[in-house]
Amino acid sequence: MAGDRKTPSGRERTFAHDELIVSKTDPKGRLTYVNDVFLTVSGYAESEVMGKPHSVIRHPEMPRCVFKLLWDTIADGREIFAYVNNMAKNGDNYWVFAHVTPNFDAAGQIIGYHSNRRVPEKAALETIKPLYCSLMEEERRHQDSKVGLERSWKMLNDAVATAGFDSYDRFIFTITPEN
Repeated sequence: MAGDRKTPSGRERTFAHDELIVSKTDPKGRLTYVNDVFLTVSGYAESEVMGKPHSVIRHPEMPRCVFKLLWDTIADGREIFAYVNNMAKNGDNYWVFAHVTPNFDAAGQIIGYHSNRRVPEKAALETIKPLYCSLMEEERRHQDSKVGLERSWKMLNDAVATAGFDSYDRFIFTITPEN
């Protein structure tokens, strides 16, 4: 399953504004907990995802550089907020506004990660979708995937700096309307 290549359906799904998608993983990103909203929106049964990489719901149109940012941030022990396009079992996509935090043991070591996802505001997606599309184009432009990642990473950081911010999080909160 985690290695299966799903084909995007071209259909978008969503969930209620008062619902949260919740998941927890071990330090390597393998799912250890998912809530009912996760299961309903993703279309997977709990037995299909437990112990699998969280990337089982990764949409192929998500820039790798955004996941690099996410993993670099949480592996460093910091929280991150990010817009993510996920893919359900049947190929439908669903956008989320994710808040991902590391979990620590008593000695301060990371023992896993916790993610809460909300329905994103449409106004924010109007900024994120073209940015992510440009990042994907840059990644695909290079035969060497490492070079593509490096170039899209630079492009993401340049876009944040050009907007006048020193971090993706600060940039994200300028495009995210207050609820």
